[in-house]
Amino acid sequence: MTTRLIVPHDAPKDLIRAAGGVIVRSNPERGPEVACIYREARGDWTFPKGKLDPGEGFAEAALREVWEETGLRCRVERFIGTTNYTHRKGRPKIVAYYLMEIEDGAFAPNAEVDDLVWLTLDEVATHLTWDRDRELFSLVLEQLAA
Repeated sequence: MTTRLIVPHDAPKDLIRAAGGVIVRSNPERGPEVACIYREARGDWTFPKGKLDPGEGFAEAALREVWEETGLRCRVERFIGTTNYTHRKGRPKIVAYYLMEIEDGAFAPNAEVDDLVWLTLDEVATHLTWDRDRELFSLVLEQLAA
């Protein structure tokens, strides 16, 4: 599946383009669960994401970044939405997120991600560090309810 996010031609030249995934799995005892990652270097709980490589589409980058950060090979179910903010180095950043399901793989701590937890839909929002991630997750809840 190739999903192209259109970034306006007049976007700032230093705009950071990134993509990520909200990974959902079914747990027979707890219901749907969502993966949240912890990055000790940033001291935050968030969703896996990262910058696009040259020539890479947003959905492709999301799948690659999720695999690199979590060890989970996933498939894109659908586009969720975007977040945008000023990067810690002062540059504008846009992140396109996709709802994903696991195909295979297993998490192991790595250079970017120290921990991964599976949370119920009720637990996710209170676990996330950033307001922008909580706002994005509200879109996920709307889509899952539909």
